[in-house]
Amino acid sequence: MAPTSSAAQAASHRRQARLRREYLYRKSLASKDSHVYEQKRRIREALSSGKSLPTELRASYDRLKSEIDHEDSKTEVPKSHVDDEYGDAGWSDPRVCVTTSRAPSSRLKQFAKEMKLLIPNSTRINRGTHRVDELVDVCKTSDFTDLVVVQETRGEPDGLVVCHLPLGPTAYFTLSGAVLRHDLEGGAAPMSEAYPHVILNQFETELGKRVGNILKCLFPISKPDTRRVVTFSNDDDHISFRHHVYNKEGKDKVTLFEVGPRFEMRLYQIMLGTLEMKDAENEYVLRPYMNTASKKKAL
Repeated sequence: MAPTSSAAQAASHRRQARLRREYLYRKSLASKDSHVYEQKRRIREALSSGKSLPTELRASYDRLKSEIDHEDSKTEVPKSHVDDEYGDAGWSDPRVCVTTSRAPSSRLKQFAKEMKLLIPNSTRINRGTHRVDELVDVCKTSDFTDLVVVQETRGEPDGLVVCHLPLGPTAYFTLSGAVLRHDLEGGAAPMSEAYPHVILNQFETELGKRVGNILKCLFPISKPDTRRVVTFSNDDDHISFRHHVYNKEGKDKVTLFEVGPRFEMRLYQIMLGTLEMKDAENEYVLRPYMNTASKKKAL
């Protein structure tokens, strides 16, 4: 007899809880693995340069040397929780669910529609009265890889949440200066459905590379001849987003046409978990004093 919908839902919840426990356990081992990796790296350097082994490594040399001999290019570098989260990126096209906060204004609905057109293979759903945990659960059971939630204040889009499924992370951004397609000066170019090239400009720190990875994994791998480009450009931790198509005119001339929408983003939190997890660990939080401290780029 086929299981009831409630039984299937309970089984899905148990599976997600088990995956989460396994993920947290692997993450807890990351610091230990990094320490062992550093010991192996020092042994490799000593052997390659012909120098004597460091004194503190001589007792564990035989065990570590045996592990080194059995490693290859894939296993010699320790894996982290990032490998668990985005380990399958590139093997299949991402499936993104786009929705809004509750009771959205007409402008936010239009912004969500344009985000749906912007991200290939995405689906826009009406939020209705669904709670966050219900929303995440539906996305997991429907095999979505990411959940994108746009938020507003007084009808102006001012927040963007990107939640990677099923393990996280969840990145929170503030939005400002949002310009929708019909508000662009001179009108917007037609929206192409081709998979776009993704340009990540000046994401130089480890946190910047992490944010760039979160953003680029919303988009499938493009074809080399695609003439559609989306750009995330970082300048002093403020990310400018632009969307263009281009035409080649002659050998050295390229003409850009803005498609829209356009907006500015600023990261204020990365949470190691999905959107509904209230007790998940924070990987990064923008603190109030960071705005006035001597300038140190986070991204």
